[in-house]
Amino acid sequence: MDTTADIPPSVAMRVLLVTTLAFAVCFAAWMMFGVTGIPIRKELGLNASEFGLLTATPVLTGALFRLPLGIWTDRFGGRIVMFILLVGCAVPLWLSSYAVALWQFLLAGLALGLVGASFAVGTPYVARFFPKEKKGFAMGFFGAGVTGAAINMFVAPSLVSNFGWQSVPKVYAVCLLVTAVLFWFLAAPDPGKSNTSVPIRQQLAVLRDPRVWKYCQYYSIVFGGFTAVSIWLPQYFVNEFHFPITQAALMAACFALPAGVLRALGGYLSDKFGAHNVTWWVLWAAWICLFLLSYPQTDFVVQTIHGPASFHLGLPAWGFAALLFVLGVSFACGMASTFKYVSDDFPTNMGVVSGIVGLAGGLGGFLLPILFGIILDLIGIYSSCFMLLYGIVWVSLILSYFTEVRRTRVIGGANAEALSAAKTMSAPSGPQLHGAGE
Repeated sequence: MDTTADIPPSVAMRVLLVTTLAFAVCFAAWMMFGVTGIPIRKELGLNASEFGLLTATPVLTGALFRLPLGIWTDRFGGRIVMFILLVGCAVPLWLSSYAVALWQFLLAGLALGLVGASFAVGTPYVARFFPKEKKGFAMGFFGAGVTGAAINMFVAPSLVSNFGWQSVPKVYAVCLLVTAVLFWFLAAPDPGKSNTSVPIRQQLAVLRDPRVWKYCQYYSIVFGGFTAVSIWLPQYFVNEFHFPITQAALMAACFALPAGVLRALGGYLSDKFGAHNVTWWVLWAAWICLFLLSYPQTDFVVQTIHGPASFHLGLPAWGFAALLFVLGVSFACGMASTFKYVSDDFPTNMGVVSGIVGLAGGLGGFLLPILFGIILDLIGIYSSCFMLLYGIVWVSLILSYFTEVRRTRVIGGANAEALSAAKTMSAPSGPQLHGAGE
């Protein structure tokens, strides 16, 4: 039964807009350490691995709580769960401005990281206000709230430069409270919440479905990769291209901004062409971009007939930013197509499946910055982070090929044989007379 038939389109759109706003504010707070971590790293004298741990800690709790929050959204409704999340996370966010040691930052990061779980609340919540043929667009539009990463790159550097890094968590905490008030008055009761208590074991039975694990793997790349790269890029531009923090953040926004804004496009394309087609081409585009981004700045000498000749091979900052733009768009479309898979295959328990898939994406976003730091400390090449992502996307392409592409029938193959057999069976028996025109 379609529960969206009695929902006025104006109400559905209002819910979509205010929920997307709430997610964008949450995401900006979630990505805070990507910018504030740069002065904190200098202040505490952290190495690359410790910096990766600092920036990834909020992502951990954001990942782990996506599943329970998805379950609670199915049971209690997205409106109340999102409101409590916005109000509750403002407190640790404010307190983080008083941290002076690494363990204090890590503890505060674990607490404020809950805002990252808002995605598992908003995704099923907004989807329930739209019919099936528009769910992909709705979830893609809501997912555009990841532009909070770009908002953070515009706002946080200015606050750091003028008032110190301590001002950033305080401003973000106030923004969470203001957004909570707006959300409560503009949002609507969840039309799809369950009035009965379904045992958690029964809800988690979807874990037996191999499709869930495949979607987890996809999302750990497109969302986990987006989160990790968004966190990592500001300090990457500072160290690799020697930009000041404000310029580095603006260059990093070339990746984060389109990835958020164009996620709705990914939802539209998934509705029109199917989740598989979008995901397949997204992975190829990301693979090519990461191959080019992986090449380090290289100086070499060639012995010529005129003597040694020195050459430099490497992407300029503008070329690097252009590739990041394409990579961001690819990840955005991939995030939308993954949840189009979810809405198509699991329409009755989207909350729990969204939580599971979101958890996988969040864990990817937690582990990748740490791995980026470890690899950088080991081999000392800044572009090693893109080398790692290149290999992971390659694995995803292989998985997609063997699970979907290889099974797809093509013209001239099994389809042609089936068509030929059908014509043979439908052909009348006995001699036939044909006119000359035939």
